[in-house]
This record gives sequence, structure tokens and C-alpha cells, in this order.
Amino acid sequence: MTETRLPKPKDERHAPRGRWTPGWRVGLLLALAALVALWWWLAPDEASGLAALKAQQAALLDWYQESPWQVRASFFGLYLLVATLAVPGIALLTLAAGAVFGLGWGLVLVSFASSLGATLSFWLARYLLGDLLRARMGPRVLAMRVRLEREGALYLLSLRLIPVVPFGAINLLMGLTDMRAPTFYAVSQIGMLASTLVFVSAGQQLGTIHSASEVLQPGVLGALLALGLLVALMPALATRLLEGQRKRKLLAPWRSQRPRQFDTNLVVIGAGAGGLVSAYIAAAAQAKVTLVEASRLGGDCLHYGCVPSKALIQSAKVAHQVRTAAQFGVQPPALALDAQALDWPALMARIARVIASIAPHDSPERYTALGVDVLQGHAKITSPWTVDVTRPDHSVQRIRTRSIVIAAGAQPVVPDLPGLHAVGFATSDTLWAQLAQCSSLPQRIVVLGGGPIGCELGQAFARLGAAVTLVEAGPRLLAREDAEVSVVVQTALQMDGVQVLCAHSALRCDSTNAEKTITVRDVATGEDQVLAFDLLVCAVGRRARLSGYGLDELGIVVNDTQRTVPTNAYLQTVFPTIYAAGDVAGPYQLTHAAAHQAWYATVNALFGDFKRFAADYRHLPATTFVAPEVARVGLNEQEARAQGLRFEVTRFDLADLDRALTDAGSAPPTGFVKVLTVPGKDRILGATIVAPQAGDMLAEYVLAMRHGLGLKAILGTVHAYPTFAEANKYAAGAWQRAHVPKRLLAWARAFHAWRRG
Repeated sequence: MTETRLPKPKDERHAPRGRWTPGWRVGLLLALAALVALWWWLAPDEASGLAALKAQQAALLDWYQESPWQVRASFFGLYLLVATLAVPGIALLTLAAGAVFGLGWGLVLVSFASSLGATLSFWLARYLLGDLLRARMGPRVLAMRVRLEREGALYLLSLRLIPVVPFGAINLLMGLTDMRAPTFYAVSQIGMLASTLVFVSAGQQLGTIHSASEVLQPGVLGALLALGLLVALMPALATRLLEGQRKRKLLAPWRSQRPRQFDTNLVVIGAGAGGLVSAYIAAAAQAKVTLVEASRLGGDCLHYGCVPSKALIQSAKVAHQVRTAAQFGVQPPALALDAQALDWPALMARIARVIASIAPHDSPERYTALGVDVLQGHAKITSPWTVDVTRPDHSVQRIRTRSIVIAAGAQPVVPDLPGLHAVGFATSDTLWAQLAQCSSLPQRIVVLGGGPIGCELGQAFARLGAAVTLVEAGPRLLAREDAEVSVVVQTALQMDGVQVLCAHSALRCDSTNAEKTITVRDVATGEDQVLAFDLLVCAVGRRARLSGYGLDELGIVVNDTQRTVPTNAYLQTVFPTIYAAGDVAGPYQLTHAAAHQAWYATVNALFGDFKRFAADYRHLPATTFVAPEVARVGLNEQEARAQGLRFEVTRFDLADLDRALTDAGSAPPTGFVKVLTVPGKDRILGATIVAPQAGDMLAEYVLAMRHGLGLKAILGTVHAYPTFAEANKYAAGAWQRAHVPKRLLAWARAFHAWRRG
């Protein structure tokens, strides 16, 4: 099943209002097109026009002497029309102004007529062509909008000062931005004054001119180009000056502590995903780098997060397959269906083996071989250029460094719940150590939190045979995903035996007669429910590690809303020598996001004095490893609506996919591929996939978005049959069918009927 929807936009600031109905717009467009066509038909070429102007100069001067205001008004009206339509002839008319009116009146008439005409052209582009051109030129318009927001009218001024930039193109493109019309007019009036003066002055010596292009002599053109480039560079120069001033001010109290020489180019604090990538990149760039880790290399992902949880999920998947084998015509031994058949120590030993097999990739030996100086100890930043490392033997080593990257990661949030510490609990950091001490799987498990971690662990424990209750304070699971995704995930968890309690708040924990309980309250009804448990898992979120390594002493103020180290677009903290990457910088708590940020932080730390790179998160994928998996890149529906964006939705359900049908048991396959696109275009704004292999399937959309490929490119790509990846192609096909021109189909039908005779 496919479905295409076009939500109403929230932001219609530049949409036609009142009488500007589609009919009026089409009529006005046709009238303007007719005027342009008529001008091209009647207007002479430049050479003929210049010759005619020279021949008629005396007659024009006589007419001007007889009726000066009539001639001025006629010329102003003609120039205004030509400037509005942006048709050839502006240069010739400007020369005529100098030849007939002289420098004074010629400059006044041309200056005001050209600016007013440009503004009318700007206004027509916005109200008549805005929707169409914004859809076709989305990325370029967005880039221009970003620059305008950053640099304001100086960007437009730099374009107006350079006469080789087409007059009409500037009006058209600026009409697609949010710039106010009065600002556009004022900047155009000032920016075009210099080139107008050159042409009007040249018009006074009309007899010596053989072509309009002769007016812009190399010296004049060079001066105008230099002026335009100077204005264009002014924001960057001003930014550099302000940054330099801010840098000097921030570092002034520390100036006396700046070393004359440095021991290393870069110190990286933390050897998780972000820290390891930073150290690797710095070493590959032949920089001297020191990596400091207080615990084990590999960080949370290797020891507490991604690796052990995915190993547990795989064991749970196998257990689920055994339990449901009869649906596929396979009868497992009766013992295999017995809950006591679960060999818990063997399962935990397997998880330990998986960690051990991956650990060499993150080992001190490997990074030492790469040229990284690996230190075990606790790091503390004592100045913008120095880091003190307290070693296990309590000795302190001071390292002088040009730059620092903080990659300290995050830690689980522990809710302020009465009785929680008395009854005992586990977080994602302590869970595996507690489970390793158990001789069997805890039979009653309560999971607090309906985010990705809570959903993944809750489903895995239930598939292994535990009685699991998942408590979520919000109205639904996976609140960042679309509501229909939450429904699919909740249904899947419930089918695996998880009791899901959304809109329930935890009140307190108690322990009586060796029975541990937690009391939760239904937010809607106010009724309390007591849940007994053998294991309580707190999965209510993670927060950045912000203390213990010198932020307070340096005066780096933590972001109050996100509770992260504040950074700019280049991942630079308030101190220009200190950068942050990964969970400590936020806002994405993902292993691959930490690695992504680490590249930017490291390259900017090493080479930022020459060239800096702003971190780009537009194509960052994310996967929740429940069954079915949930994977997403770019925008989903609720985010697009929150931003007031216009979009179309195309959907393909896995119930129509051959591979999904071959892999399904007695129940029909669930899941879908949902793609958001620009209205009427195949440009991808985001994709959400709910499928058994959604994380792998998503890579095709990430690649397409990263390289500007649309759904047509995916449709034209050969996909192996039968695979889950075919769902991407079928989603693209659904979009194509919804956008086939009906008139073209009618012509094709008539053509084939004619061929049949």
C-alpha cells in the first residue's frame, strides 16, 4: 500500500495573499512573458542600438531642451520597465542618460529607476515564482538564506558592487529569501551607484564609444571587483577580528601560563568512540597526540552499551526463533521450549567473548603502534594549554599542548526516586556486571524508560523468558519518532510478552519481606499499581560527564538546557584551544555521531588557523535495535511539521514485499518505508524505515541524501531479488506513480491506440 500526503505549511510569510490567487498569478506571468517576448522582437541589438543612439543624440537633445520634464518622465518609465523585466538594454539606456541628461540628472534618473525596477523584479519573483523556484533550487536557496542571516545586507551589497554579476539574476534569487523589500531597495540603491556613475559618465563621451562593453575598462572593472570582494569579505574579516579580540580577552588571564614550547600537538581526554577517532586522525595527520583514559579504552560502547546489548539482543533473537520455530514448519525439541533450557552463564560468557574479540581494535597496543602516546590516568585541564594527568601510582604528569579535545562521554541518569538506592537498581553501566553475577536470568524485570535503551533491553529480556514490565512517563514509546512508529514498536513488545505502561510515573521503591517493589501511578486515572521485581533497570536517559576534569576552574559554563559543554559550529568551546566531541558536546548520543564530531574537532584543532570546517549533521542516521528495527535519517513527519516545512509523504508497506513474506511466520509482516520529499520533487528530506534489517536498509538513503540523489536515482538502481532493500526501490516507485503526468499518460494511451489501428 502506498500513500502520498501534502500537509499544509505553517509558514506562509511569502505566499500570495488576498487577490493573488493562482489564476491572477498565471495571468500576470503570461502578461510579463508577452512583454519580454515583445521586447526581444522589437528591441535592436547592442550595436544597432548604439548606432541609433549616436544618430539621434542631437534630436534627443533638442526634444530635451523643449520638454525637459516630459523627456525625463518618459525615460524614467522606460528604464523602470526594462529594469523590472531584466531584459537586455539597461547598459545602452544608461549610456543614453549620460548623453542626453548629463551627469547630474542622468545619475539621478538611472539610480532611482534601476533600484525601483530591481525591487519590482524582486517582488514579482517572490510572489509569482517563489514556490516553484524554492522547490527546484532548495539547497542553493537555503545556502543563500543561511549566508544572509549571518552576513545580512553586506552579501547583497557585494553582489551589487560587481557589475559582471547579472542584474536580473540577483533580483530573482533575492526574491526567494526572507530579506525585506525596503532593505533590498536601500542596498541596491547604494550598491549600484558606483557602476551607474561609470556608465553615465561614459555616456557623456558617446561619440568615442563603439560598444557598451568598452565602458568597463580593465582598471575600472578591477576597481569595482576589488570593492565588491572587499565588501564580500567584510563579514569574514569582521568575524576574524572579533574572534581574535575575544580570543585575546579570554586568554589574557592565562597569558603568563602559555608555554614557550609544547610537548604535543593535541591531548585527547577520553578513549571512547570520539576520543579514539580523534587520536587516530591526529596520528594519521602526523601530529603528536596524547590520549588519556581513566578506565579502559573503548569507552561505554564497547564495555557497557552497543556491543554487549547487541550481543544480548542476538541471543534473544535466537531464543525467539526457537520458540516460534513451529510457525516455519520446524518442530524443536521439547527441552528447547523450556524456560529452564536457557544457559545463562553460557549466554553471559558469550557476551564477554564478543567484547574480548572487539577489544583489540581499541587496545592501547594498537594505538601505540599508530603513533599515539596512550596514558592511563585521570586528566584535568589546568590551563588552555596544559593538562595534568594523575597516574594510577598517584604521580602527576603535566602535558603542554597546543590544543585539547574533550571526549569524556556520558553517564546514565539516575532518577530521584524514594527508596531507589535501598532496593538496588542497575543502569546501562552497571547492568552487565550484575547480570554476570546471576546464576540465571532474573524472572521479574522492571525497566524504567521507553526510549531506545529501555525498548531494546525490555524486548530482549522478554524474549529470553523474563516477565518484563516497561514503565514510560510519557504518552508513548520512542517519543522522537513518529506516532505510527511508536505504535508498531509497542505492539511488537507486547507480542513478545512485555507489559507496556505508558503515561505512568514512578512514585517510590520499597522492600518488605525480601520482596522488592516499585509503585507507579497512571497519569490519566491517578490509580497506583505496585510492581514486584527481581531486577530494576533505570534507562531514563544519559547525561554528559561534565565534572572532574577542570571545566569549573577554567570558567567554562555548562549549557543549562542540554547539560553539555557549549561549542560553536566548529566544536570549539569558549576557549579557542579547547574542543569537545561526542556525548559531552551533544546533542546526539550515538557512537557514530561521536566519531563524526571527532573528525571535525580534530581537524579544526590541528588546522583551524588556516581552514575550519563546520560540523554537518544533516545526514546523520540513527537506529533503534528492537524487532523490527527502527532506522531514520533526516526529518520525520513530526519534526517537519514542527519546523513548518512543506513536504510530501510516500510510504511502502512490507506486507507487499516478497522477501518480508518469505521470512514471516504465521502473522503477516509488519513495517514500512516512509520517505519525506520536497512537494512535487524527488529530493529526499528524510526517511524512516521499520523493518527487520532497517539499519542496513537505511544506508541507501543516507548515501542518496549525502550526494544529492533523489528517489528517481534509487528507482533506477538495480536491487537484488528477493531482498529487504527492494522496499527502498518500491517506495521510490510509489513516488514515481504518484507523479506521472496524467496528460502524458493520455497521450501515450492515444498513441498506442493509433498504433493498433
